[in-house]
Amino acid sequence: MDMKRFSVCFIMLVFSISVFAAGNEGRVVLGDEQTETYLPLLGEKRVALFANHSAIVGDKIILSDGTVQYGGFTAENTGGCDPTLIPFGLDAHGKPVQYGEHVLDALLAQGVHVTAVFCPEHGFRGTEDAGADIEDSVDKKTGIPLLSLYENDSTNAPSAEDMAFFDILVVDLQDVGLRYYTYYIALFHLMDACAANGKQVVVFDRPNPNGFYVDGNILDPKYVSNVGRIPIPIVHGMTFGELARMMNGEGWLKSGKNACDLAVIPCKNYTHRTKYSLVRAPSPNIKDMRAVYLYASTCFFENTIVSVGRGTQFPFEVYGSPFFTDTDKNDFSFTPQSIPGAVNPPFLGETCHGVDLRTVPIEKIWKEGIDLSYLLDAYKSAGAVNRQPGFFGTVYSSGFNWIDYLSGSDSLRKQVVAGNSASKIKKGWKKDIAAFKKARKTYLLYSE
Repeated sequence: MDMKRFSVCFIMLVFSISVFAAGNEGRVVLGDEQTETYLPLLGEKRVALFANHSAIVGDKIILSDGTVQYGGFTAENTGGCDPTLIPFGLDAHGKPVQYGEHVLDALLAQGVHVTAVFCPEHGFRGTEDAGADIEDSVDKKTGIPLLSLYENDSTNAPSAEDMAFFDILVVDLQDVGLRYYTYYIALFHLMDACAANGKQVVVFDRPNPNGFYVDGNILDPKYVSNVGRIPIPIVHGMTFGELARMMNGEGWLKSGKNACDLAVIPCKNYTHRTKYSLVRAPSPNIKDMRAVYLYASTCFFENTIVSVGRGTQFPFEVYGSPFFTDTDKNDFSFTPQSIPGAVNPPFLGETCHGVDLRTVPIEKIWKEGIDLSYLLDAYKSAGAVNRQPGFFGTVYSSGFNWIDYLSGSDSLRKQVVAGNSASKIKKGWKKDIAAFKKARKTYLLYSE
Protein backbone atom coordinates (compact mmCIF):
# COMPACT_ATOMS: atom_id res chain seq x y z
CA MET A 1 0.00 0.00 0.00
CA ASP A 2 1.04 3.64 -0.42
CA MET A 3 2.64 4.48 2.93
CA LYS A 4 2.60 8.21 2.17
CA ARG A 5 -1.18 8.09 1.86
CA PHE A 6 -1.31 5.86 4.90
CA SER A 7 0.67 8.22 7.14
CA VAL A 8 -1.20 11.42 6.21
CA CYS A 9 -3.80 10.86 8.88
CA PHE A 10 -1.48 9.56 11.59
CA ILE A 11 -1.33 12.58 13.90
CA MET A 12 -5.05 13.27 13.62
CA LEU A 13 -5.84 9.57 13.99
CA VAL A 14 -3.78 8.95 17.12
CA PHE A 15 -5.10 12.11 18.75
CA SER A 16 -8.74 11.34 18.02
CA ILE A 17 -8.42 7.68 19.01
CA SER A 18 -6.72 8.63 22.28
CA VAL A 19 -9.55 11.01 23.10
CA PHE A 20 -12.10 8.38 22.15
CA ALA A 21 -10.46 5.65 24.22
CA ALA A 22 -10.18 7.93 27.21
CA GLY A 23 -13.93 8.50 27.28
CA ASN A 24 -15.83 5.70 25.62
CA GLU A 25 -19.24 7.30 26.11
CA GLY A 26 -21.30 6.87 22.98
CA ARG A 27 -19.13 4.20 21.41
CA VAL A 28 -20.78 1.17 19.83
CA VAL A 29 -21.00 -1.57 22.47
CA LEU A 30 -21.17 -5.07 21.02
CA GLY A 31 -23.45 -7.84 22.23
CA ASP A 32 -20.50 -9.93 23.44
CA GLU A 33 -19.56 -7.22 25.96
CA GLN A 34 -22.90 -7.33 27.78
CA THR A 35 -22.27 -10.13 30.26
CA GLU A 36 -24.96 -8.91 32.64
CA THR A 37 -27.54 -9.62 29.93
CA TYR A 38 -26.38 -12.91 28.46
CA LEU A 39 -24.88 -14.83 31.40
CA PRO A 40 -28.29 -15.42 33.02
CA LEU A 41 -29.47 -16.93 29.72
CA LEU A 42 -26.59 -19.39 29.60
CA GLY A 43 -26.61 -20.48 33.23
CA GLU A 44 -25.28 -24.01 33.71
CA LYS A 45 -26.25 -25.16 30.22
CA ARG A 46 -23.89 -26.80 27.77
CA VAL A 47 -23.03 -24.08 25.26
CA ALA A 48 -21.95 -24.43 21.64
CA LEU A 49 -20.40 -21.39 19.98
CA PHE A 50 -20.77 -20.40 16.33
CA ALA A 51 -17.75 -18.18 15.80
CA ASN A 52 -14.45 -17.63 14.05
CA HIS A 53 -11.37 -15.45 14.47
CA SER A 54 -13.44 -12.25 14.18
CA ALA A 55 -15.21 -12.74 17.54
CA ILE A 56 -13.04 -10.30 19.48
CA VAL A 57 -14.96 -9.04 22.52
CA GLY A 58 -15.83 -5.40 21.95
CA ASP A 59 -13.59 -5.33 18.86
CA LYS A 60 -10.80 -4.40 21.25
CA ILE A 61 -7.38 -3.67 19.78
CA ILE A 62 -4.16 -2.33 21.25
CA LEU A 63 -2.24 -0.03 18.92
CA SER A 64 1.56 -0.11 18.68
CA ASP A 65 1.82 2.96 20.95
CA GLY A 66 -0.22 1.18 23.65
CA THR A 67 -3.48 3.03 22.97
CA VAL A 68 -6.54 0.86 23.57
CA GLN A 69 -9.33 1.11 21.01
CA TYR A 70 -12.81 -0.41 21.19
CA GLY A 71 -15.49 -0.72 18.57
CA GLY A 72 -13.62 -0.13 15.35
CA PHE A 73 -12.75 3.01 13.44
CA THR A 74 -15.69 5.21 12.45
CA ALA A 75 -16.05 8.61 10.84
CA GLU A 76 -16.77 9.95 14.33
CA ASN A 77 -13.67 8.64 16.09
CA THR A 78 -10.99 9.14 13.44
CA GLY A 79 -11.22 12.90 13.22
CA GLY A 80 -11.98 12.71 9.50
CA CYS A 81 -9.19 10.26 8.65
CA ASP A 82 -10.17 7.74 5.98
CA PRO A 83 -10.30 4.38 7.81
CA THR A 84 -10.04 2.56 4.48
CA LEU A 85 -6.35 3.51 4.47
CA ILE A 86 -5.76 1.24 7.47
CA PRO A 87 -5.28 -2.43 6.50
CA PHE A 88 -6.84 -4.92 8.89
CA GLY A 89 -4.35 -5.97 11.52
CA LEU A 90 -2.23 -2.82 11.32
CA ASP A 91 -2.28 0.51 13.10
CA ALA A 92 -1.53 3.99 11.78
CA HIS A 93 2.23 3.25 11.98
CA GLY A 94 1.77 0.26 9.69
CA LYS A 95 2.63 -1.97 12.64
CA PRO A 96 0.62 -5.00 13.81
CA VAL A 97 -2.10 -4.41 16.40
CA GLN A 98 -2.80 -6.74 19.28
CA TYR A 99 -6.31 -8.08 19.62
CA GLY A 100 -8.38 -8.28 22.77
CA GLU A 101 -9.96 -11.39 24.24
CA HIS A 102 -11.69 -13.85 21.95
CA VAL A 103 -15.27 -14.67 22.90
CA LEU A 104 -14.40 -18.34 23.47
CA ASP A 105 -11.76 -17.42 26.04
CA ALA A 106 -14.08 -14.83 27.59
CA LEU A 107 -16.91 -17.34 28.03
CA LEU A 108 -14.59 -19.93 29.55
CA ALA A 109 -13.12 -17.33 31.92
CA GLN A 110 -16.64 -16.56 33.14
CA GLY A 111 -17.30 -20.21 33.90
CA VAL A 112 -19.56 -20.87 30.91
CA HIS A 113 -19.64 -24.57 30.00
CA VAL A 114 -18.58 -24.40 26.34
CA THR A 115 -18.61 -27.87 24.79
CA ALA A 116 -18.11 -27.20 21.06
CA VAL A 117 -17.44 -24.52 18.45
CA PHE A 118 -19.13 -24.54 15.04
CA CYS A 119 -16.96 -23.05 12.30
CA PRO A 120 -18.15 -21.36 9.06
CA GLU A 121 -16.47 -21.04 5.67
CA HIS A 122 -12.74 -20.25 6.01
CA GLY A 123 -12.58 -22.14 9.33
CA PHE A 124 -12.15 -21.09 12.96
CA ARG A 125 -8.96 -19.15 12.20
CA GLY A 126 -10.43 -17.54 9.04
CA THR A 127 -7.49 -18.62 6.88
CA GLU A 128 -8.90 -21.29 4.54
CA ASP A 129 -9.65 -20.69 0.86
CA ALA A 130 -13.18 -19.83 -0.27
CA GLY A 131 -15.35 -22.94 -0.37
CA ALA A 132 -12.56 -25.23 0.85
CA ASP A 133 -13.52 -28.46 2.64
CA ILE A 134 -12.47 -28.17 6.29
CA GLU A 135 -12.33 -31.16 8.60
CA ASP A 136 -13.42 -31.25 12.23
CA SER A 137 -10.56 -30.65 14.64
CA VAL A 138 -9.75 -29.60 18.21
CA ASP A 139 -8.77 -26.15 19.41
CA LYS A 140 -5.19 -26.53 20.62
CA LYS A 141 -5.53 -23.85 23.29
CA THR A 142 -8.71 -25.07 24.99
CA GLY A 143 -9.13 -28.67 23.82
CA ILE A 144 -12.70 -27.89 22.70
CA PRO A 145 -13.97 -29.66 19.53
CA LEU A 146 -14.15 -27.50 16.41
CA LEU A 147 -17.08 -28.69 14.30
CA SER A 148 -16.76 -27.62 10.67
CA LEU A 149 -19.87 -26.68 8.70
CA TYR A 150 -17.70 -26.95 5.59
CA GLU A 151 -16.49 -30.52 6.06
CA ASN A 152 -18.99 -31.53 3.39
CA ASP A 153 -19.72 -28.59 1.11
CA SER A 154 -22.96 -30.14 -0.12
CA THR A 155 -25.02 -29.27 2.97
CA ASN A 156 -23.21 -26.83 5.31
CA ALA A 157 -25.55 -28.10 8.03
CA PRO A 158 -24.70 -29.63 11.44
CA SER A 159 -24.99 -33.39 11.82
CA ALA A 160 -27.25 -35.13 14.32
CA GLU A 161 -24.12 -36.10 16.25
CA ASP A 162 -23.06 -32.44 16.42
CA MET A 163 -26.40 -31.43 17.90
CA ALA A 164 -25.84 -33.73 20.87
CA PHE A 165 -22.92 -31.61 22.07
CA PHE A 166 -24.94 -28.72 23.47
CA ASP A 167 -28.15 -27.27 24.93
CA ILE A 168 -27.85 -23.67 23.71
CA LEU A 169 -26.08 -22.06 20.75
CA VAL A 170 -24.25 -18.72 21.07
CA VAL A 171 -23.51 -16.85 17.83
CA ASP A 172 -20.71 -14.29 17.58
CA LEU A 173 -18.91 -13.57 14.31
CA GLN A 174 -18.49 -10.64 11.98
CA ASP A 175 -20.59 -10.57 8.80
CA VAL A 176 -20.39 -7.97 6.01
CA GLY A 177 -24.08 -7.82 5.11
CA LEU A 178 -24.19 -9.30 1.61
CA ARG A 179 -26.36 -12.14 0.35
CA TYR A 180 -23.44 -14.00 -1.20
CA TYR A 181 -21.30 -13.74 1.96
CA THR A 182 -21.90 -17.20 3.35
CA TYR A 183 -21.86 -16.83 7.14
CA TYR A 184 -25.61 -16.17 7.35
CA ILE A 185 -26.26 -19.39 5.38
CA ALA A 186 -24.42 -21.37 8.04
CA LEU A 187 -26.48 -19.52 10.65
CA PHE A 188 -29.65 -20.45 8.74
CA HIS A 189 -28.78 -24.16 8.92
CA LEU A 190 -27.80 -23.95 12.59
CA MET A 191 -31.03 -22.16 13.52
CA ASP A 192 -33.04 -24.73 11.59
CA ALA A 193 -31.29 -27.60 13.38
CA CYS A 194 -31.76 -25.92 16.75
CA ALA A 195 -35.46 -25.40 16.04
CA ALA A 196 -35.86 -29.06 15.11
CA ASN A 197 -34.04 -30.18 18.27
CA GLY A 198 -35.54 -27.75 20.77
CA LYS A 199 -32.35 -25.78 21.44
CA GLN A 200 -32.18 -22.04 22.02
CA VAL A 201 -30.07 -19.67 19.91
CA VAL A 202 -28.54 -16.51 21.39
CA VAL A 203 -26.97 -14.00 18.99
CA PHE A 204 -24.35 -11.58 20.31
CA ASP A 205 -25.03 -8.87 17.75
CA ARG A 206 -22.43 -6.88 15.83
CA PRO A 207 -22.76 -3.92 13.46
CA ASN A 208 -23.13 -4.48 9.75
CA PRO A 209 -20.41 -2.44 7.99
CA ASN A 210 -22.73 -2.26 4.96
CA GLY A 211 -25.77 -1.66 7.13
CA PHE A 212 -26.44 1.89 5.90
CA TYR A 213 -28.12 0.95 2.60
CA VAL A 214 -30.11 -1.72 0.77
CA ASP A 215 -29.44 -2.57 -2.88
CA GLY A 216 -30.00 -5.29 -5.45
CA ASN A 217 -32.78 -7.63 -6.48
CA ILE A 218 -34.38 -10.24 -4.24
CA LEU A 219 -33.18 -13.82 -4.75
CA ASP A 220 -35.38 -15.87 -7.08
CA PRO A 221 -36.05 -19.27 -5.38
CA LYS A 222 -34.80 -21.08 -8.51
CA TYR A 223 -31.32 -19.73 -7.77
CA VAL A 224 -30.92 -20.92 -4.19
CA SER A 225 -27.31 -22.07 -3.75
CA ASN A 226 -24.40 -21.97 -1.34
CA VAL A 227 -24.05 -18.24 -2.13
CA GLY A 228 -27.71 -17.36 -1.76
CA ARG A 229 -30.22 -19.02 0.55
CA ILE A 230 -33.12 -16.70 1.42
CA PRO A 231 -35.26 -14.09 -0.45
CA ILE A 232 -33.32 -10.94 0.41
CA PRO A 233 -31.55 -8.31 -1.74
CA ILE A 234 -27.83 -8.57 -2.47
CA VAL A 235 -27.17 -5.87 0.14
CA HIS A 236 -29.74 -6.36 2.90
CA GLY A 237 -28.57 -3.72 5.39
CA MET A 238 -29.34 -5.84 8.49
CA THR A 239 -27.17 -7.04 11.35
CA PHE A 240 -26.79 -10.74 12.06
CA GLY A 241 -29.27 -10.44 14.91
CA GLU A 242 -31.86 -8.65 12.78
CA LEU A 243 -31.44 -11.13 9.94
CA ALA A 244 -31.83 -14.05 12.35
CA ARG A 245 -35.08 -12.50 13.60
CA MET A 246 -36.32 -12.15 10.02
CA MET A 247 -35.38 -15.71 9.02
CA ASN A 248 -37.30 -16.94 12.05
CA GLY A 249 -40.29 -14.61 11.81
CA GLU A 250 -40.86 -14.91 8.07
CA GLY A 251 -40.99 -18.70 8.23
CA TRP A 252 -37.98 -19.20 5.97
CA LEU A 253 -36.61 -21.95 8.20
CA LYS A 254 -37.68 -25.44 7.19
CA SER A 255 -39.02 -25.89 10.73
CA GLY A 256 -41.59 -23.14 10.19
CA LYS A 257 -42.44 -19.63 11.34
CA ASN A 258 -40.95 -18.63 14.72
CA ALA A 259 -39.85 -22.24 15.22
CA CYS A 260 -36.49 -21.22 16.65
CA ASP A 261 -36.21 -20.13 20.29
CA LEU A 262 -34.17 -17.02 19.50
CA ALA A 263 -32.71 -14.25 21.65
CA VAL A 264 -30.56 -11.36 20.41
CA ILE A 265 -28.26 -9.24 22.56
CA PRO A 266 -28.36 -5.95 20.60
CA CYS A 267 -25.49 -3.52 20.22
CA LYS A 268 -25.72 -0.24 22.08
CA ASN A 269 -25.29 3.15 20.41
CA TYR A 270 -25.59 1.71 16.91
CA THR A 271 -27.95 2.80 14.12
CA HIS A 272 -28.25 1.98 10.44
CA ARG A 273 -26.62 5.31 9.69
CA THR A 274 -23.43 4.30 11.50
CA LYS A 275 -20.38 3.80 9.27
CA TYR A 276 -18.77 1.10 11.40
CA SER A 277 -15.28 0.03 10.38
CA LEU A 278 -14.04 -3.41 11.30
CA VAL A 279 -10.77 -4.12 13.10
CA ARG A 280 -10.05 -7.62 11.75
CA ALA A 281 -10.38 -9.23 8.33
CA PRO A 282 -13.73 -11.07 8.32
CA SER A 283 -12.35 -13.51 5.71
CA PRO A 284 -8.90 -13.92 4.13
CA ASN A 285 -9.60 -11.99 0.92
CA ILE A 286 -11.26 -8.98 2.55
CA LYS A 287 -8.18 -7.09 3.65
CA ASP A 288 -9.47 -3.58 4.46
CA MET A 289 -12.65 -1.53 4.62
CA ARG A 290 -12.44 -0.48 0.99
CA ALA A 291 -12.73 -4.16 0.06
CA VAL A 292 -15.72 -4.49 2.40
CA TYR A 293 -17.47 -1.71 0.48
CA LEU A 294 -16.39 -2.75 -3.03
CA TYR A 295 -17.19 -6.44 -2.54
CA ALA A 296 -20.86 -5.85 -3.40
CA SER A 297 -19.81 -4.63 -6.87
CA THR A 298 -16.74 -6.68 -7.76
CA CYS A 299 -17.88 -10.11 -6.57
CA PHE A 300 -19.85 -10.45 -9.83
CA PHE A 301 -16.54 -11.15 -11.56
CA GLU A 302 -16.03 -14.43 -9.71
CA ASN A 303 -15.70 -17.39 -12.13
CA THR A 304 -15.71 -15.12 -15.20
CA ILE A 305 -12.71 -14.37 -17.43
CA VAL A 306 -11.95 -11.45 -15.08
CA SER A 307 -9.86 -11.68 -11.91
CA VAL A 308 -10.84 -9.70 -8.80
CA GLY A 309 -7.28 -9.79 -7.52
CA ARG A 310 -7.32 -13.01 -5.51
CA GLY A 311 -3.65 -13.87 -5.01
CA THR A 312 -2.70 -10.21 -4.45
CA GLN A 313 -2.75 -7.92 -1.42
CA PHE A 314 -5.78 -6.05 -2.77
CA PRO A 315 -8.51 -8.55 -3.74
CA PHE A 316 -11.92 -7.10 -4.66
CA GLU A 317 -10.30 -3.66 -5.00
CA VAL A 318 -9.12 -4.27 -8.57
CA TYR A 319 -10.25 -6.20 -11.60
CA GLY A 320 -8.48 -7.31 -14.74
CA SER A 321 -7.93 -10.13 -17.17
CA PRO A 322 -5.03 -11.68 -19.10
CA PHE A 323 -7.32 -11.41 -22.14
CA PHE A 324 -7.52 -7.61 -21.88
CA THR A 325 -4.88 -5.47 -23.55
CA ASP A 326 -3.00 -2.65 -21.88
CA THR A 327 -4.97 0.43 -22.89
CA ASP A 328 -5.87 3.80 -21.38
CA LYS A 329 -9.01 2.09 -20.07
CA ASN A 330 -7.11 -0.89 -18.61
CA ASP A 331 -3.89 0.80 -17.52
CA PHE A 332 -3.33 -1.18 -14.31
CA SER A 333 -1.78 -4.63 -14.17
CA PHE A 334 -1.31 -7.31 -11.52
CA THR A 335 -0.18 -10.93 -11.42
CA PRO A 336 -1.97 -13.33 -9.05
CA GLN A 337 0.34 -15.47 -6.91
CA SER A 338 -0.24 -18.39 -4.55
CA ILE A 339 -0.64 -16.91 -1.07
CA PRO A 340 -2.44 -17.96 2.14
CA GLY A 341 -6.18 -17.75 1.59
CA ALA A 342 -5.71 -17.90 -2.20
CA VAL A 343 -3.53 -20.93 -2.77
CA ASN A 344 -4.64 -21.45 -6.37
CA PRO A 345 -6.22 -18.16 -7.51
CA PRO A 346 -7.67 -17.67 -10.99
CA PHE A 347 -5.02 -16.79 -13.58
CA LEU A 348 -2.16 -17.83 -11.31
CA GLY A 349 1.08 -16.29 -12.61
CA GLU A 350 -0.62 -14.51 -15.53
CA THR A 351 -0.46 -10.75 -16.01
CA CYS A 352 -3.94 -9.24 -15.81
CA HIS A 353 -4.69 -5.82 -17.29
CA GLY A 354 -7.54 -3.85 -15.80
CA VAL A 355 -8.57 -1.17 -13.33
CA ASP A 356 -7.35 -0.17 -9.85
CA LEU A 357 -10.33 0.90 -7.73
CA ARG A 358 -8.23 1.93 -4.74
CA THR A 359 -8.23 5.50 -6.04
CA VAL A 360 -12.03 5.78 -6.08
CA PRO A 361 -13.15 8.19 -3.32
CA ILE A 362 -14.83 6.28 -0.51
CA GLU A 363 -17.77 8.70 -0.55
CA LYS A 364 -18.42 7.75 -4.19
CA ILE A 365 -18.42 4.04 -3.28
CA TRP A 366 -20.93 4.73 -0.48
CA LYS A 367 -23.11 6.80 -2.82
CA GLU A 368 -23.15 4.28 -5.68
CA GLY A 369 -23.82 1.20 -3.55
CA ILE A 370 -23.67 -1.68 -6.04
CA ASP A 371 -21.72 -0.10 -8.91
CA LEU A 372 -22.47 -2.00 -12.12
CA SER A 373 -20.20 0.20 -14.23
CA TYR A 374 -17.24 -2.07 -13.44
CA LEU A 375 -19.01 -5.14 -14.83
CA LEU A 376 -20.33 -3.28 -17.86
CA ASP A 377 -16.94 -1.75 -18.66
CA ALA A 378 -15.20 -5.11 -18.37
CA TYR A 379 -17.74 -6.70 -20.69
CA LYS A 380 -17.03 -3.95 -23.26
CA SER A 381 -13.30 -4.58 -22.90
CA ALA A 382 -13.96 -8.26 -23.57
CA GLY A 383 -15.82 -7.29 -26.74
CA ALA A 384 -12.81 -5.33 -27.99
CA VAL A 385 -10.74 -8.55 -27.94
CA ASN A 386 -13.52 -10.89 -29.09
CA ARG A 387 -13.93 -12.45 -25.65
CA GLN A 388 -17.58 -11.73 -24.90
CA PRO A 389 -18.54 -15.32 -25.78
CA GLY A 390 -17.53 -17.24 -22.67
CA PHE A 391 -17.10 -14.05 -20.61
CA PHE A 392 -19.32 -15.41 -17.82
CA GLY A 393 -17.42 -18.69 -17.52
CA THR A 394 -18.85 -22.14 -16.96
CA VAL A 395 -22.46 -22.90 -17.76
CA TYR A 396 -23.63 -25.41 -15.13
CA SER A 397 -25.96 -28.34 -15.71
CA SER A 398 -28.77 -26.10 -14.44
CA GLY A 399 -28.18 -23.85 -17.43
CA PHE A 400 -27.02 -21.03 -15.14
CA ASN A 401 -23.69 -19.22 -14.81
CA TRP A 402 -22.08 -18.43 -11.47
CA ILE A 403 -23.08 -14.77 -11.81
CA ASP A 404 -26.71 -15.94 -11.90
CA TYR A 405 -26.33 -17.52 -8.47
CA LEU A 406 -24.50 -14.45 -7.15
CA SER A 407 -27.04 -11.99 -8.51
CA GLY A 408 -30.03 -14.19 -7.67
CA SER A 409 -31.41 -14.65 -11.20
CA ASP A 410 -30.27 -14.67 -14.83
CA SER A 411 -31.59 -11.14 -15.35
CA LEU A 412 -28.34 -9.27 -14.64
CA ARG A 413 -26.32 -11.43 -17.03
CA LYS A 414 -28.89 -11.09 -19.80
CA GLN A 415 -29.12 -7.32 -19.35
CA VAL A 416 -25.35 -6.96 -19.52
CA VAL A 417 -25.30 -8.95 -22.77
CA ALA A 418 -28.18 -6.83 -24.11
CA GLY A 419 -26.18 -3.66 -23.49
CA ASN A 420 -28.49 -2.16 -20.89
CA SER A 421 -27.12 0.72 -18.83
CA ALA A 422 -26.35 0.50 -15.12
CA SER A 423 -29.14 2.96 -14.33
CA LYS A 424 -31.70 0.91 -16.28
CA ILE A 425 -30.67 -2.30 -14.54
CA LYS A 426 -30.79 -0.74 -11.08
CA LYS A 427 -34.13 0.89 -11.82
CA GLY A 428 -35.52 -2.62 -12.18
CA TRP A 429 -34.45 -3.38 -8.59
CA LYS A 430 -36.42 -0.55 -6.97
CA LYS A 431 -39.64 -2.51 -6.47
CA ASP A 432 -37.78 -5.38 -4.79
CA ILE A 433 -35.89 -2.99 -2.51
CA ALA A 434 -39.05 -1.16 -1.45
CA ALA A 435 -40.88 -4.41 -0.70
CA PHE A 436 -38.00 -5.78 1.31
CA LYS A 437 -37.51 -2.62 3.36
CA LYS A 438 -41.18 -2.69 4.26
CA ALA A 439 -41.06 -6.38 5.25
CA ARG A 440 -37.92 -6.05 7.36
CA LYS A 441 -39.20 -3.19 9.56
CA THR A 442 -40.72 -5.64 12.06
CA TYR A 443 -37.33 -7.20 12.68
CA LEU A 444 -35.07 -4.16 12.94
CA LEU A 445 -33.41 -3.54 16.29
CA TYR A 446 -31.82 -0.22 15.35
CA SER A 447 -33.17 3.02 13.89
CA GLU A 448 -32.80 3.66 10.18
